Amino acid sequence: MARRESQLPDKIHIDMTPMIDVVFQLISFFMFSLKVISPEGDFDIRMPLGRAANAVVDDQQVPPIRLKLSAGPDGTLAGISMNGNPLADFNDLQKKVVELVGTGRGPDSLADKTEVEMDCDYGLNYSDVVRAITAVSGTVQDGQVVELIKKIKFAPPKAEK
Repeated sequence: MARRESQLPDKIHIDMTPMIDVVFQLISFFMFSLKVISPEGDFDIRMPLGRAANAVVDDQQVPPIRLKLSAGPDGTLAGISMNGNPLADFNDLQKKVVELVGTGRGPDSLADKTEVEMDCDYGLNYSDVVRAITAVSGTVQDGQVVELIKKIKFAPPKAEK
């Protein structure tokens, strides 16, 4: 028997044009469907403006408000004190903050210069901490939101005794 030789060429030619077309279509699809979003964690940071060389320096320092939130044995709120003075509730706290910083707005307002340092007991419920932050950061008057203090920091937590 005679052996039959294969008539296949040594190299097979593959046309790459359709594959490249598909790749370019995918690239253009993803480029046109891309939605540019703003970066996460958009913080309201106000940098100080540069002042002229002969500008008057405002050295009015506002002492920080020290807010103490005490917890009961079960984690509920046992007491609120601002700068060592006891307060009845969060409404009283908000009234005291409004009396202290006023409702004036602007970059030179007392509310922008004031800072609250919160010292919360270790076992205090988070809902009470959030209510305190809400009380010092803003209020609603005549249907309008009035921002109060934006600078809030926390004292380092102390372990239970």
